[in-house]
Amino acid sequence: MGGEIIIVALIFGAIFGVFYLYFSTRNKERLALIEKGADASIFVKGKRAHAAPFWKVFILNLSLLLIAVGLAIFIASVLVNTMGLDEEVAYPATIFTMAGLGLFAGFTLTKKLEKEE
Repeated sequence: MGGEIIIVALIFGAIFGVFYLYFSTRNKERLALIEKGADASIFVKGKRAHAAPFWKVFILNLSLLLIAVGLAIFIASVLVNTMGLDEEVAYPATIFTMAGLGLFAGFTLTKKLEKEE
């Protein structure tokens, strides 16, 4: 029982440490730039002129991922029934392969979508 508590505490401590270092370092960098007289506009993250809305990118990638997983299950079923492949190998292999192809297609279409807008 004591080991689980220590592991959970270590995980939360590591997460806290990463965030603490990130924000404290960022603050120190900003203060150093301000002391040197840098323009404050570099801290403002402006929207890119040709950025597609987040919801369009999310819907596009999610739909392509789900289509790819559906096709993968169909292809794995065909492979198992016609070629006699092992189910434990055919299903995960085709699902991961097709999901990767679907996400790559989503990435490519997202780049095109950002160029159009």
